[in-house]
Amino acid sequence: MDKDRIAGAAKQVKGAVKETAGKVLGDAKLQGEGAAEKTAGKVQNAIGSAKDAARDAMKK
Repeated sequence: MDKDRIAGAAKQVKGAVKETAGKVLGDAKLQGEGAAEKTAGKVQNAIGSAKDAARDAMKK
């Protein structure tokens, strides 16, 4: 498993927590930051998946 996948998953969780906290507290800025961080985590996770796929393809 690529380190980008792990870091991306962590960012997604952190972003989801921030987004939820922003909703509960009525803080639009915190909610927006959480959504952005969650999206960045999804992108980083996808990059890690692509790296894993490329690495697996090279082994075959």
